[in-house]
Parts: sequence; C-alpha cells; structure tokens
Amino acid sequence: DTIAQISKKEIKTDRQIKEEKEEKDTKKHKIEKTDKTAKEEIAEVSFAEAEREILAPLREEKEKDEEEYREVKLKGRARFYSSVRFKLITITSMIIIISLSGMILLATYFFKRDNTIRVQENNLYVSQVIALKVKSDFNAVIEKSKLIANAIMQNISAREFENYSKLIFNNDRDFIFFGMATLSNDNTKLNFFKNVYNSPLMAGSRITVDDVESVHKTSGNIFYESFTGEIIVHNVSQGFGIPVIGISQPFNKDMKGGVQSILVSYVKLDRFMEAFRSATETRTYMVNSKGDILAHSDSRIVLGGGNYINIPIVKQMIKSTQFNEQQRYKDENGQYHLGSFNKIGIGGCGIIATVEENVAYKEVYNQQMRNIYLTIIVLSTVIIIIYFFGKKLTKPIIMLLGATKKIKNGDYNVRIRAASRDEIGELTNAFVEMGKGLEEREKIKSTFGKFVNPEIVERLTKSEELKLGGERKNVAIMFTDIRDFTSISEDLEPEEVVEFLNAYLTEMVGCVDRTGGLVDKFIGDAIMAEWGILVSRGNDTENAINSALMMRKALLEFNRVRADKNKPLIKMGCGINTGPVLAGQIGSEDRMEITVIGDAVNLASRIEALNKPFGTDIIISDDSYALVKDIFAVEKMSPILVKGKDEPQQIYAVIGRLDDPNRLKNIKELRDLLGTEEMPFRRRKEDLQKDDLPEEKKENHFLEEEVKYEILAQ
Repeated sequence: DTIAQISKKEIKTDRQIKEEKEEKDTKKHKIEKTDKTAKEEIAEVSFAEAEREILAPLREEKEKDEEEYREVKLKGRARFYSSVRFKLITITSMIIIISLSGMILLATYFFKRDNTIRVQENNLYVSQVIALKVKSDFNAVIEKSKLIANAIMQNISAREFENYSKLIFNNDRDFIFFGMATLSNDNTKLNFFKNVYNSPLMAGSRITVDDVESVHKTSGNIFYESFTGEIIVHNVSQGFGIPVIGISQPFNKDMKGGVQSILVSYVKLDRFMEAFRSATETRTYMVNSKGDILAHSDSRIVLGGGNYINIPIVKQMIKSTQFNEQQRYKDENGQYHLGSFNKIGIGGCGIIATVEENVAYKEVYNQQMRNIYLTIIVLSTVIIIIYFFGKKLTKPIIMLLGATKKIKNGDYNVRIRAASRDEIGELTNAFVEMGKGLEEREKIKSTFGKFVNPEIVERLTKSEELKLGGERKNVAIMFTDIRDFTSISEDLEPEEVVEFLNAYLTEMVGCVDRTGGLVDKFIGDAIMAEWGILVSRGNDTENAINSALMMRKALLEFNRVRADKNKPLIKMGCGINTGPVLAGQIGSEDRMEITVIGDAVNLASRIEALNKPFGTDIIISDDSYALVKDIFAVEKMSPILVKGKDEPQQIYAVIGRLDDPNRLKNIKELRDLLGTEEMPFRRRKEDLQKDDLPEEKKENHFLEEEVKYEILAQ
C-alpha cells in the first residue's frame, strides 16, 4: 500500500510537472504574441502618426476647400423664383401662355357668341311655336264655350241640350265644367245660373260637384275681373288635384257696353302640357299677366301653383310692350340664364323659354378645357427643356451669387473657381480679388471699432471729409463710477485689476448698447456715455435711466458671483443729466475724438459723485426728471449747490419704473438692497470760518482737496 501511494504521488507529480510546463509554454507564447502585437501596434501607430503628421495638413486643406465649395454652392442656390433660370422659364412661359391664352380666349369668345345666338334663336323659336299652339287651344276653348252658351240661351229642350253637351264633351274631352255667372246684388261674388258638368270626365278624374263649387269660391274674385271686359286665365289645379286652368270671358253686354254675365270654363291641361315637354336643354312654361304659373313640363310645379313674378324674364314680359324679347338674367341662386318670351295675346299670358348658361355653353367650356390641357402639355415640355438648358447656363452665376451673399453677411474669405474662360470666368476671378481686399478693410474696421464706438466707425467710414467742430444738440449724459475703487485695487495684482475691470465694464457697456447709448470714453473705472449724440430716438433720457436700472440689476448679479468666490462686493454710482451740449469732433487736425462738451456734462459728473453721501446708486437732475416724471418712481433728495452754479440744483434718486410691479417702494428699500446709508451733510470749505480750524491748518486750508458741491438742508 505504501509503495502504491508513493507511485501515485510520483505519477501525480509528473502530471503536475507536465501541466505546469504546458502552462508556462502557453504563457510564454502569449507574452511573445503580446510583445509582437504590441510592437506591431506601436509600429502601426508610429506609421499612422507619421502619416497623419505628413498628410493631415493636406487633407485638412482639401477638406476645407471642399467644405467651402459646398457651402458656397449651397448658399449660392438662390430661391428658384428669383434665379436667372426661373426668369428664362418665366419669360418663355409667359410668351407661350399669352399666345395660346389669346387664341383660346378669342376662340372661346367667338364660339360662345355664336352659341349664344344659336341658343337665343332656338329659345325664341320654341316659345313662338308653343305660343301658336297654346293660342290655338285657347281660341278653341273660348269658341266652344261661346257655342255652349249660345245653345243654353236658345230655348231648346233639356234633352236636346243634353245631347248637344255630350257631343261637345265627346269632341273635347278636356272640358270639366262650363258655367254662366252674374254678379251678386252686392257685387261681392259670382252667381252661377247655368252649369254644365262633364260627368264622365269628372268621375274618371275623381272630381265632384263640391270640388267645382269650392273652386268657384276660391277663384271667384279673380274671374270677377272679366266683368271689366278682360279674358282671365287662372291656375285652379290646387282645387282639383290635377293640372286644370280656369278661363273666364265676358258674354252678355248691355246697351252701354257693360258686361252683364261671363262664361267660366275649367279645362284639363293635358292638351297644353304636351307642348311644354321637350327633350332639349330648353325649359318652357306659361304664366299669366300676374306671373302665376299656368303650364309647365313638370306637373308638380303646376299643382303647387306659385308665382314667377320675381324672375327677371317674367317681369320683363309683363311690363314690356313688345310681343317677344330675349334677355340674359341671373336667378336668385346666382345662376345666369338665356331666356326669351312670346306673348299669346289672350289673358296677358305668355310663353317663357329659358336655358342655363352653363348648360348652353357646356360644349364651349369643354372645348376650352381641351385647349387648356394642350397649353399645359406644351408649357410643361418647354419648361423641362429650358430648365436643363438654363441649369448649365446659370450654374456659374449661382456660384457667384452665393459668394456675393457670403460677403454680404461679412464672410470675405470666399474660394470659388472660375468654371469657364468667358466673361463670367473673368468676373469670378475679379470677385475673388475684391473679396480679399474687403477682408483686409473689414479687419481694420473691426479693430478700430474695438477702440471707438461701432456707430462712429460706420459714420467715419461713410464721411468724405472729417473736420473739427460740432453742432448743438440736446442729449442725455451719464457718468458711472465704482465706489472705493482705489482701496479695492490696492489688494489686487495689476493683472487681477485688469481682469476685474474688463468683466465689470463688459456688463455695464452692454447695458448702454442695449438702450441705444454711446460709450464716449472710459476714465479709469468710470464710464461716460450719451444718448442722442448721433441720432435721437425721442426718448433719450428714458433710455439713459433704463440703462442705469439695467446696470443696477447687472451689478447685483455680478456681486452674487463675486460673493460665491469670496471677493469684495462692488458699489456703483450713476449720475444722469439732460441738456444742450456741443457734440462733434474735438481736438487737433492730426488727432481728434467725437465727444460732447458743455455745462450739462459737468453737472452730470457732479451729480454722479453725490451717490456716495446720499447712499444711492442712480441720481438724475431736475432737467432729466422733468422729461420722465410720469415714467419713473423717484425720491426727491436735498438740493445741492454745485461749483459754477449760483442757484441750488434739485436732484432725485431713481427707485424704479412706475410700470414695474416688482419695483422698490422707497429709498429705504433701495439702501437696504444696495447695503448703503446716508452720510452726514458736509459744507463747502470756502464757507467754513478759519477760526473753526486749528492754527496750523488755517493758511493751507484752501490748498486742500477741492469740494465741488454742497448738500443743503431741505
């Protein structure tokens, strides 16, 4: 057992040795491979870096050229409707459109005119034919009515009259009723004393004697007019439920010609309706002298009755003295019609024949649309041809236009290549040279604008000659100053002072620029600015005070950032005055500056210094206050005596805008916000008595600091 165990251990040890050797070989192979890979990667990286260092500038230059080319090409693609290509297409298209449109309009005009004549002639012909037939039928009804009346008036037997009536009704099956009537004693209604009924027709049409009597009552007042000697034709279809007309005519007359009795007939409209049915687009109907519908191709319209007096052609027929006429009119739906009328000559009746214009001119419009489609096809073909031809012609112009726009936007570094050797190519090369010259000029102008206000630079570049002198103007002047700047700067390095001033002045100058002001100059930490020196906007004082309020807000934010960095807080004072000054070029012929000079400038400077004793940040003069008293909330301060002024000057501390709901309420809130307080009054040193000073200071008293103002007690 011991030998077996030792053999096992030896065997295990050999296996372990073999595994360890394989593991070492594997690790060695990996290390060698890793080293090789690392060397290859290092070599590749070194080669890539070398390649990048050598080729990078060339690639960057090429990419830059391609990018600029694409940019110029993109910007050069003007709106299509303003391009030369579009103008070529437009001119050619307009010529084609005007030519073909003129042809289409002329063809349509003559075709329409001929069609109008044809339609009107057809309407007149139709109305005449129908009028002749209807007149013939009317005359037949009138004559038969007279025959029946004469038979009644003869003393024939009842049987003979019945046979005679049957004969009449068999020959004319449309007669429903015939009767003779006289006026009642009170002349208010008709009294029918002789009545003849077509019983077979009434039975077949489901008409009763009561229906006839009802029609007598409803239409009696209309038939009453026949006693004046007129023949009356009236639509009584509503009383019978089928198309029927009533015809009344005078019969017996007395010795004086007065009508004693009339004949009334009710006749079915079947014989008339056939004449109004037409397969053409023409619509025909018959009306009486009052515009009432009598006959129509649609029996429902006849049964409904109705009056067409408001239709222009009907109105024209009633008032016209002509027997027939033609008219173009518009109905209540705005649809135009071509119509004609023909009077029958019986009962004031007439035949109307009309056709809608859109129906009459349907073929005209169809031909017009075919011509329009042909025009569109021709125009589209021409546009496609001109588009591709113009693309080749206008491509260099578009590239040049893109470069022009780039220069217009202030980018003078354009790189465009001449695509041809013609005039456009020469123009392209000259344009590139011009861009280089403009770029150099703009660099000089931009550099100059950092030292002088850009508006002044623009004005100077446009001025032909710059001379000394100026003009009187009424402007708003502002002076700003940092409180205790000397003590603050003592603890800072020069570089820190410059950095601090640059940050502060950047914020303040931004407020001036945003309100249309002009920074005149920097006086150390102080700023002198004016409003209205170049162009007055009419509210220069308001803009100046708005700028000061913006400075207050900007300074609070500026201090918040400084407080986070444990830096001392800044306090500022602004003095604003409005008045007449001399504005212009001041200095010598060799060196000058644009500024303002005058007493108003001096007063603004004095006012600015008063912010410290009053514990305020914005003070304005009485002249400024008079211009903005309805705009800003102010606090009236103690009057002051200023050096050079004999009269006291009233000044005001600005609290905020009156239209600002979040403004401060009073001077106390302002001082709390600023962290300031009012200082004790001080008097002019000229007014102090020498006896009040120590002996050693009496002689040198007036040689000390000059006091430029005195605060007077209110």
